[in-house]
Amino acid sequence: MGFVRRRTRRRTMLLAGGAAYAAGRAANSGSDEPPAEEDYASAPPPAPSDEDSKVDELQRLAEMHAAGTLTDEEFAAAKAEILGT
Repeated sequence: MGFVRRRTRRRTMLLAGGAAYAAGRAANSGSDEPPAEEDYASAPPPAPSDEDSKVDELQRLAEMHAAGTLTDEEFAAAKAEILGT
């Protein structure tokens, strides 16, 4: 590499850096805005809580008891098992 003046080198670096910056902005559509909300992945649905599953199970047992599928003793035993008493 031959002798190049410092000012010329500096100017060349500034031009090259500016060109690279402009090319990067053009590739990113030149938008400084954050991505729109629909660009983000949707949040997973909340996991069913333990209380919800207990309520659902008790409702199912009550329907079975009302239909005559479960006796009073079976219903009471299943209910106690679900509630942990």
